[in-house]
Amino acid sequence: MADLLWDDVKCFFDPDLMGSLPDMHVPNASVQDWQAVLDLVAEKGWKCQYSEGEAVLPVPRAEVALSRPADAECPNLRVWPTADVLAIFRFHADDEVDFDVDLRELQGQERLDVFCGFLREIGRRLNKPVLMGPEGDHGHPMLGFDVEADRVVLLADPQVR
Repeated sequence: MADLLWDDVKCFFDPDLMGSLPDMHVPNASVQDWQAVLDLVAEKGWKCQYSEGEAVLPVPRAEVALSRPADAECPNLRVWPTADVLAIFRFHADDEVDFDVDLRELQGQERLDVFCGFLREIGRRLNKPVLMGPEGDHGHPMLGFDVEADRVVLLADPQVR
């Protein structure tokens, strides 16, 4: 059974209302959590590409990616859980796993199921919530992986948007 039904949440996936790149994050994270995400990507065999600026490089250990000089470009890791869904992890800080998804790639029940499965994999591995909020708004998550429920749940009323 699906975690969420498209008809119940499609307003949260409308790029015109939400911005095309909602804020995805795991709060209260650590370098070890970042490494667990990198290990998960490798274990699942998800296609990925690590880069620092324009340079594409082998995926380093998390502590290396997070220990760049203050004036260096933020490294990112592009991950494709499926060929047509991309998540871009940004190594801004070690205390929050931060990534983007493009809502234009997440239209319909099939893509929503892929997205929820991706959030479940990360949340289960870290045993932490994985939250999605409107672009530029970490404070008001709309949905996310709930550790206790072991599934992706609504955290806001879609009718209020």
